[in-house]
Formats: sequence, structure tokens, C-alpha cells
Amino acid sequence: MFVFYSQNALFGMGNPLLDICAVVDKDFLDKYTLKPNDQILAEDKHKAMFEEIVKKFAVEYRAGGATQNSMKVAQWMIQKPSKVATFFGCIGEDRFGEILKEKAQEAHVDAHYYEQSKEPTGTCAACITGDNRSLVANLAAANCYKKDKHLDLEENWKLVKKAKVYYIAGFFLTVSPESILKVAKHASENNKIFGINLSAPFICQAFKDSLLKVMPYVDVLFGNETEAATFAREQGFETEDIVEIAMKTQSLPKVNKKRQRIVVFTQGKECTVMTKGDKVETFPVLQIEESEIVDTNGAGDAFVGESSFR
Repeated sequence: MFVFYSQNALFGMGNPLLDICAVVDKDFLDKYTLKPNDQILAEDKHKAMFEEIVKKFAVEYRAGGATQNSMKVAQWMIQKPSKVATFFGCIGEDRFGEILKEKAQEAHVDAHYYEQSKEPTGTCAACITGDNRSLVANLAAANCYKKDKHLDLEENWKLVKKAKVYYIAGFFLTVSPESILKVAKHASENNKIFGINLSAPFICQAFKDSLLKVMPYVDVLFGNETEAATFAREQGFETEDIVEIAMKTQSLPKVNKKRQRIVVFTQGKECTVMTKGDKVETFPVLQIEESEIVDTNGAGDAFVGESSFR
């Protein structure tokens, strides 16, 4: 969809999490009342599991979080030069933060984190049992991003201005909507490409006001079928047809008239729907054997990263 090969040409901002992946046993899931295939935010009863999983199982660390995942995939597909993808987010001044910085560097992403000491680095435990994975996210420091202490700094804003394409997952609306608006307005005023993801049904519900403030600046909108249906209900579209939802979303008010908004809705194994102007295209999903699926963790983030590369 988009082509860019210069350093810092792609900019992402979001909730950085250190993914801690491990194959665990049923007893571990039961101890923390986890379902085999689920994704939840950590409660107090889950706090101890992040250290326990490291001590008890063989773990693999990855630089994670929705937007950072997409930046990693885009950079992986581009290969060279390195640091085409830039990422902003907040981490803690701790051991997990140091590991996260190392993993971002290994992925050749130019990560510039706002580091603070009040909250620990955000983590996401991916507890794998068979073909299932249970995700438990402790956002912690990711919730502490401050526009005035990071994005507004001259050396950081220079990186924003250097970019040609911008992508932010909707999850960041819960943290710093003012940061998203600043980046979105810059993109619109300079005829650059700004994309966002609906990310989750609760974003379309509890944070719909913040989402709608950003929407006039959105050139590319991503989402899945569940998120699209929730967005439609919240906006009073009075339809459950995903093509109609995409068309109505595409026609929402837009500031930069030089670019037609593109709406992309995935539907799992069903066809992906894309609208641009009056045109609607559908793209079939290649079927593969279930036995060939390693896991679906980050599949949506990877889809966005691949789309950004194109």
C-alpha cells in the first residue's frame, strides 16, 4: 500500500510491552484462573505470575505491544536500511525495560522510549498450551506516556516531522489522545499518511469520543469484523453488513481532501474488505491446515505491518 525506504520514514506510537512467551502447564493456568485461549488485563492476583513464569519455564522475550509489533513486521519486511521504523512509548527504568530496549534494537526498530521510575515496564505474558495462548497484559509504565515530557521535545518532534507514514493502534487512545491528535494533525496538514486501528470493541465504546476526534485526520483505518460491528452500533449506522459499515466509515468527515480514506476490515479466515472512494474490494484469505498454525498471537498487528510496507 505504501512504499518508503529511508530511515525514520515510518512512525509509530503506542503501548510498549515486553512479551514474555512460554509453554506452560494447566496447573499454571489454573493457579492464576486463566483460560487456555484468552486475552485479559492483569489484576492484582496476576502480578506475581510475571516473575514466576520467568523462574519456572523457559521463556522467550520479544518487543511487543500492538503498534510496536506492526513496526517490527514492517521493518522485517523492508530489511534494509535499518531504522526505517520509529517507535515512541513509555517504559520503566528497570530490568525488563533494558531487555525491551535490547529486543527493539535487535529488530532494527529505532525506539525512543520515555523512561520513568514510578511504574515498571509493561509486560505481556503469553502462556502457551498446545495450540492455544492466554495473554495477560500488565500495562504499567505504558500508561504513563506524557506528551509534554517526550513528544513535544524538539529532538523527538524532529523524528515525527521526518516521517512520511504514521500508524497508531487505538489502544493508545486510553493513554494519550492528545499525543495522537498532534501527530494526526501534522500528517494531515502536510499531506502525509496517517493510519489508526480500532484495536478492540471497548475502544469503540468507552473511548468513542476520543476516537471520533481523531477520525477526521485518518487516511487509513484498520479493524476486524467484531470491532467494525461495535463501531457501527456506536455510530448508529443501522447495518450489520460489513461492506456497508466500511462504506459509511469511509464517508465520515475528513480534513485532508487530497487523500481518500481507505478502510480495511479483516474477518479472520473470511475475506478482507477494503474500501476507497466508491470502490469496494474483497481479498480472499488463503486457507491452510490448522496443524500448520503455530499461533495467532500478533496476527492482526503483522497484517498492519505488512500493509504498511506495501
